[in-house]
Amino acid sequence: MTIRTILVDDEPLAIQGLQLRLEPHDDVEIVDTCSNGREAIRSIKTHKPDLVFLDIQMPGFDGFSVVQGLMEIEPPLFVFVTAYGDHAIRAFEAQAMDYLMKPVEDDRLADTMARVRERLAEKGSSEEIARLKEVLSEVAPEAAEHMAAEHDQHAASRYERLINIKDRGQIFRVDVDSIERIDAAGDYMCIYTGDNTLILRETMKDLEKRLDPRRFQRVHRSTIVNLDLVKQVKPHTNGECFLVLDSGAQVKVSRSYRDVVARFVH
Repeated sequence: MTIRTILVDDEPLAIQGLQLRLEPHDDVEIVDTCSNGREAIRSIKTHKPDLVFLDIQMPGFDGFSVVQGLMEIEPPLFVFVTAYGDHAIRAFEAQAMDYLMKPVEDDRLADTMARVRERLAEKGSSEEIARLKEVLSEVAPEAAEHMAAEHDQHAASRYERLINIKDRGQIFRVDVDSIERIDAAGDYMCIYTGDNTLILRETMKDLEKRLDPRRFQRVHRSTIVNLDLVKQVKPHTNGECFLVLDSGAQVKVSRSYRDVVARFVH
């Protein structure tokens, strides 16, 4: 699989350095380079890359503005690259795949590319299954139903039922059924189980992959909720609403996630 990639940085030397570090990765094809945010938005919409290495500090449109400018299309994977460490939390809140500090280290880049390959492979697999199910539903409805049932069973088995969390010098074995909600702050997660709060060092994207999406849904860019533990939905102003959980906690659902939650909460 070829990873079609765009590099965005206002410093030509930074782009050249990243190009050199990506050369050993034979599956990476650099389809374009951009020197500012506006160029990046046009290029991403034109080339539809799999991956974008994106500088944060740029004149005019910064890296975060680029991400916001692509909200109407299916975005690529983003890796922010910057000389400033104080943008890390905002980078993960902007759904970045990873966050690299300049000068980029080869080992750190290799770790990032391994995660990118894993994410793209998962995306490709899910798209292939969706296409196959669409064809089967037209020519063989019974086979499509059987395939959907098998896929659901396989999906349920691949998600974790227990999560080990090291917090305050102890290791807690947490039953995922007891997790009520999860709040993110950069690469730290606050895990709420109703009677306890634990801190887990992990990004939200990585944690999401370990949880069954039929039960655990993101209702805000930094909040995941266990839909099995929702007991009430309270409308709010501006198209937002609140979910009332079994513990009595209330979680705001932003407008962009309201339709997602509506498919699961009846």
